[in-house]
Amino acid sequence: MAGRGRICVAVGAGDAESAASLVAPVLPLVDVVEVRLDAMARPQVAECCRLIDRPLLFTNRAAWEGGAAGGDDLARIEPLLLAVEQGAAFVDLELRADSRARGRLLDAIQGTATRLILSSHDFSATPPAGSLRDTLRRMADSGAHIGKIITTARQATDVPRVLALQEEARELGMPLIAFCMGEVGRISRLATLYLGGFMTYVAVDEEQGTAPGQLSAARLHGLIELFADGHGN
Repeated sequence: MAGRGRICVAVGAGDAESAASLVAPVLPLVDVVEVRLDAMARPQVAECCRLIDRPLLFTNRAAWEGGAAGGDDLARIEPLLLAVEQGAAFVDLELRADSRARGRLLDAIQGTATRLILSSHDFSATPPAGSLRDTLRRMADSGAHIGKIITTARQATDVPRVLALQEEARELGMPLIAFCMGEVGRISRLATLYLGGFMTYVAVDEEQGTAPGQLSAARLHGLIELFADGHGN
C-alpha cells in the first residue's frame, strides 16, 4: 500500500453469501470491498460484515445515479446507518442526495471509525474543469470525509482534467477518489493510485464489472507489478 492509493473491489450480488464467495479469490489483491446493497433484494449488512474479511464500503446506489435503489433518500440510507453501527470502514452517499440524509449519516458517524464518501458520477461525459472544481468544493464544504468524482472520458484530454483535481483536493485537505470511466479512461484507474488518489475500484473478474471500463483485480495487480518493476529500473 505504501506509495499508492487503496484498491477496492466492487461486488453486486443478491445476498451476503454470494458476495463473500465472489470476492474470496481476490481478497489478497485488494484493500477494501465495496458491497452494492442496491443489488440485494434485502440488504444484508451484518451478514456481509461477518463473512467478508476486509474493510467494507457499503453503497446503496440510487437509480438516478446508475444504481438500482428506489425510494426516497431518507429511507435509502437506512442500511447505511446500520453499516455504521456494524463498524463499516466507509459508507457512500451521492452528492445530489437529500441534504437531510447526509446530515443523518454524519450524525451517526460521529465518534465512530466509519468515514463518509460523498460521490458524484457522470455516465455521459467529463464536465469542464470549472464545473469539476465546483463539485469538489461542494464536497469539501459538506462535512464528508472523502470526495469521489467519477466521469466518463470521451477523449484523451478528459483524463488529465479529472486527475488534476488531486492538486486542489490536497489544498482543500480533502482525500479524493477521482478517475474516468469508459475505455478511454482506463489508464486513469491505474494512474490515480500514484497521483494522490485515495482509492480506485476494480471488478472481481472481467465479467463482474460494476462500471464501464472497470479493470479486474488481477489485471490491475499485474499492471501495478509492471509499474513497480519499471520504476525500480
